[in-house]
Amino acid sequence: MRIVIAPDKFKGSLSAPEVASALAKGLLSADPDLDVDLVPVADGGEGTLDAAIAAGFSRHVTTVSGPTGEPVEAPIAIRGSKAVIEMALASGLAVLPGGVRKARIASSIGTGELIRFALDRGCTSIVLGVGGSANTDGGAGMLVGLGAALLDDAGTPLPGGGAALADLAWIDLSGLDPRLATTEITLASDVDNPLLGTNGAAAVFGPQKGATPDDVAHLDGALARFVEVLEQELGPRARAQADAPGAGAAGGVGYAALAVLNAQRRPGIDVVLELTGLAEKLDGADLVITGEGSLDEQSLGGKTPLGVAKAAAGMQAIAVCGRTTLTPEQTAAAGFSRVYALTDLELDVGKCIANAGPLLERVGQDIAARLGVGAGVRVGGTE
Repeated sequence: MRIVIAPDKFKGSLSAPEVASALAKGLLSADPDLDVDLVPVADGGEGTLDAAIAAGFSRHVTTVSGPTGEPVEAPIAIRGSKAVIEMALASGLAVLPGGVRKARIASSIGTGELIRFALDRGCTSIVLGVGGSANTDGGAGMLVGLGAALLDDAGTPLPGGGAALADLAWIDLSGLDPRLATTEITLASDVDNPLLGTNGAAAVFGPQKGATPDDVAHLDGALARFVEVLEQELGPRARAQADAPGAGAAGGVGYAALAVLNAQRRPGIDVVLELTGLAEKLDGADLVITGEGSLDEQSLGGKTPLGVAKAAAGMQAIAVCGRTTLTPEQTAAAGFSRVYALTDLELDVGKCIANAGPLLERVGQDIAARLGVGAGVRVGGTE
C-alpha cells in the first residue's frame, strides 16, 4: 500500500516535516513494508520554505535588515532559476528583537534585500510567501531594499516604517534593480484585503502588530499618502492596485508587489502544492494523510488540509490535527473519511503541544491498524 503524507505545520509545536516524519514513524512501526512518501506542505505563509526544501530546493542564507533595522540571518530556497522567499523570516513578528512589536516603525526592507539576494544568484522566478509580517509599510521598505528611494519634501530619505510615509513627498524608482523587469514574481497569499480603509492592512492587521487605535488611523493615512505619491510616479495603475484583492497582505507588501513589481497573486496552497509536485506524487497512491494544528472553520476557507483533499479527489483522505471544532458532516463534506485530533489522546492542550511527536506516532499506528496492515494501538478519532 502506498501512502502520501502531506501535512502543514502544527503551529507552536512541530514543523510540517516533523509532523510528516512522526506520522511515518508510527505507520512504519506497524508495517515496515508500507510505501510512505513524505510531502510536507504549507499554505504560502510560515512553513513555505520548509516545504520547498523538502521538495528538493537548496537552502541559502544571507544577512538582511530586520523589521526594526537589526541584522537578521534569513534563508531562502533555490532550485535552478526559481527562488522561494518566506517573508516572515526577514520581516516577521518572530524576528523582532525581544518580540517587542513596533507597528509604526517596522519595515519590510529585509524582504527586498532577500529578493535582491535571489536575483544575485540568477533567479528569474520568485515565489514570495507572505504572512506573519511585523510591518504596515505598504511594501515601501521592500522597494527601498530593491533600490528605490523614498524622500520627504527636503529630499531626505525617510526612516523605515509605515508611519513615516505620512511625510512622503516623492518616490525615486530609477535605482530599482533593473533585473526585476525580467523576473516573474508570484505573490503567494490567501489574504484578499485591499490596502486602505476599514478592511485594509492597518485596520485589520495593524492591531496584531502592536498598533493602537491612534496608530491604525495614522498608518492608514500614511499608506494613503504612499498611494497618492506612487500614483504620481506610475499613473492610475498605482491607485487601482490599492483596491486589488491581496493589496493589504503582509502589511501592504502585497500592494507594492502588485503595483510596482507586477507580481501575480495566487492562492498560497496552490503555489506550494505546485512547488512540491504533490499531484504527481499522489498518482497511484492509495491514501493521503494531511492536517494542521487546528482544523476549524478557517480551514474550510482554503487552508492546507482542504487544498490537499481537493488535490486528492477520488482518493481516501485522512486529516490529523491538534484539535478540531468541525462537525462530522463538515469533515465529510471537506473530503475526509476520518479526522484524528491529538486532544482525543491528551486533553491537556499544553501537553498535546509538548508531546505532539509521540502522539502523532500513535495516530500513525492507529491508521495502519484501521487499514488492516498492522496491530497498532487504537486511538480516538472522528468518523
